[in-house]
Amino acid sequence: MDKEVLAYVFKPVNPDLFNPNCILPYGLTVEYIHNAMSDFLDFLGFINQQLHTKGIPRLESFLMPANFSSIVGEFMNITIPKYCPTLVKNQYHNGHPDLIPIGMYPDNAAQHATEGVEVKGSRHHSGWQGHNPESVWLMVFYFDSNTSNDAKTGIAPKPFCFKGVYAAKLDKSDWGFSGRSATSRRTITASVNQNGVQKMKLNWIYGDLGQR
Repeated sequence: MDKEVLAYVFKPVNPDLFNPNCILPYGLTVEYIHNAMSDFLDFLGFINQQLHTKGIPRLESFLMPANFSSIVGEFMNITIPKYCPTLVKNQYHNGHPDLIPIGMYPDNAAQHATEGVEVKGSRHHSGWQGHNPESVWLMVFYFDSNTSNDAKTGIAPKPFCFKGVYAAKLDKSDWGFSGRSATSRRTITASVNQNGVQKMKLNWIYGDLGQR
């Protein structure tokens, strides 16, 4: 069968690949995360099938890689609270972190809260980035998919799949911050250092056998 056709067929989230011993905060459970991941596969499958009827490439195949990763993270931010009654999406525009304990902050909105979970989607197995070093719970949904660069580099079509989910309460010392030069226009970012990555992978939530 044509690889492009097969790229529309996702592998379901495997319940056997979840870690029943992982530590999760604020009433979050493995079941809630499983449900949110499955919902994303349903969402992406529906969107891609609709695009296909119009002769438009799959979503992950034409969006800029960072934009698609943001969609993965933002989808989790709105979907996890649908299942988890103790967390809510931070209602402050660009507020931090993404998910906060429901009722803890006025109007469930906080520009910079000390409690909650920052959520990211990433194609990378480590080196996850944020705008500043933070003492915060970080949860990363690590996935594999095509990108907008694949056609010109000869990478074959492949279906989206979740490879791992990791989470831990990070300290500021778990981040590396490089800053930027006075003339640079690059967005200031911090990256989770090796110690932080180790914390998160020791507390893996979901993972293919080779990705833990």
